[in-house]
Amino acid sequence: MIQILVDTLLRFSDLALVALGLSTVYGLVKFPNIAHVQYAMVGAYLTYALHAQGAPLPLALALAALGTGLVTLVFHLLVFRRLLRAGPAITMIGSLALSMLVIATCLGVAGSFPMMFTLPLAEPLLLGDARITWTQLVSVAVTLAILAAFAALLFYTRAGRAMRALACNPALADASGLNATRITLQVTFASGMLAGLGGGMLALSTGAHVNLGTDLLLPVFAAAILGGLGNPLGAVAGAFLIALSETLVTNLNFGFLLGRPVAFLPVAYIGAASFLILLLALLFKPYGLFDREVRRV
Repeated sequence: MIQILVDTLLRFSDLALVALGLSTVYGLVKFPNIAHVQYAMVGAYLTYALHAQGAPLPLALALAALGTGLVTLVFHLLVFRRLLRAGPAITMIGSLALSMLVIATCLGVAGSFPMMFTLPLAEPLLLGDARITWTQLVSVAVTLAILAAFAALLFYTRAGRAMRALACNPALADASGLNATRITLQVTFASGMLAGLGGGMLALSTGAHVNLGTDLLLPVFAAAILGGLGNPLGAVAGAFLIALSETLVTNLNFGFLLGRPVAFLPVAYIGAASFLILLLALLFKPYGLFDREVRRV
């Protein structure tokens, strides 16, 4: 049971930062950016490149997050800001095209072979019958710390109040003197940093590869929709539910249903769990679990 909790937290740390950034930006620009998950891939490759050049791992992660934030900002200024004039549907299609271009660029530059980090060997930490590496433990701790800091920023600072005001009523916020353009650019940059950091920490376990962003597409969007697009902390809660469901699907013994002593579902069924939760959310809670907040936004 402890191992299931540990695996859930590990998967949660893979999804939470990317889903948080996606939902935060959606609250301001009102279109689902499919290319957002590819920013995680960019962050993974930047982290690997910096670490391979001799940068300490924490510094490599921080610089990669900053670099990914700058890339995200450039894409917003050159692509999405213009596409938004044609409406959210056209912008979403444009984000899909940009996503394919980012994948093709990384494939041409880095190749298709996963780039694995060379990390020092260490004994895993034992938590009852569960095991977790120190790298994984630090990744979970960093994720939780960032989420706590974001919640504090959102509800207890002037910048957070400005973000919520702009998400709730852009016209009124603009009439009140808030600089909507500046806030949107700041949030876009921050969301790119979150995605880059999330991708970099994920790559420590899986390596940097061209499918990293694509593998995150379904669970991240399922988490964001489940929590309510435009509700950042709802997306975090959705990420935990998606992580829990994916962990249970592959860790529970379904032998009692088939009359066998042991029967586990293959890892390939992880995607099916995300699809099922996404479908149920769209059928019964199309505005997400926190629909009141999303309707207000």
